[in-house]
Amino acid sequence: MPIKIPNDLPAAAKLAEEGVRLIGENEALRQDIRPMQVALLNLMPEKPKTETQLARLLGATPLQVELTLLTTSTYSPGNVPQSHLQAFYKTWDDVKSRTFDGLIVTGAPVE
Repeated sequence: MPIKIPNDLPAAAKLAEEGVRLIGENEALRQDIRPMQVALLNLMPEKPKTETQLARLLGATPLQVELTLLTTSTYSPGNVPQSHLQAFYKTWDDVKSRTFDGLIVTGAPVE
């Protein structure tokens, strides 16, 4: 089944090249199916790389999945432009009234 991610998320091009079925926001609205709602709190420094990896895995499931990218409200990125977070990520305050079927929390590698 396809995975629903923001239409212009940079990971979309890579996933499409790999044959991962993607569903755009407009197409998802026309479907009569409730997608699994998964939130991703992405704490990894290379956010686009992590987005691609997890979207690839979720897109390989038999379920339609809607992925919501989360960040903390106080986070100041060092490895990704702030514009990327503003365009694709939401804070917990933005989504706290929503119901999610799952939450994935990634962690930065610690030495």
